[in-house]
Amino acid sequence: MSHGPLLFTPSAGPEYPRWSETLRDRSHVLIRPILPQDKEAERAFIEGLSAEARRYRFLGQVKCPSDAMLERITHVDYVHEVAFVAVVAEDGHDRIVGVSRYSTDQEGTQCECAVTVSDAWQHKGLGTLLMRHLIEVARARGIRRMSSIDSAENVQMRDLARYLGFQSRVDPDDASQVIYELSL
Repeated sequence: MSHGPLLFTPSAGPEYPRWSETLRDRSHVLIRPILPQDKEAERAFIEGLSAEARRYRFLGQVKCPSDAMLERITHVDYVHEVAFVAVVAEDGHDRIVGVSRYSTDQEGTQCECAVTVSDAWQHKGLGTLLMRHLIEVARARGIRRMSSIDSAENVQMRDLARYLGFQSRVDPDDASQVIYELSL
């Protein structure tokens, strides 16, 4: 992987980050940057999440994502935002089974992150891999602090954040949420 700025170009060369990973259950996924042509796969991914997983990811109910939302989350600038998808080949198409992303502040020194894994692909180590790659890219780009705001009920996120070294505190504006922070 290149440690210079990660810039999106459709003809990105071999230095463009892609990882072939084997999960705990020996299944295989490809982790790669999300692309504009992933719009329908991203729609299927979000709509396929359980109500609880959608609530944890979006801190509210998003059952059917709008076209505008899908445009926004699949057209990533790769300057202030980075988004990776974990995909498996299915009927000649990439099926998204996990997503991680971050968005930086104006200065590019801090970012807010999120990770979501399809219900059927949880407990295989995929969320950890997606976050580790996201953290690696953030560090390489000079980001100094990564944070996430999550539901206090989201035990899986709490465990993942703790495992990856994030510190946690109750959100002072909403006691039902937790803020996780990692110094990079």
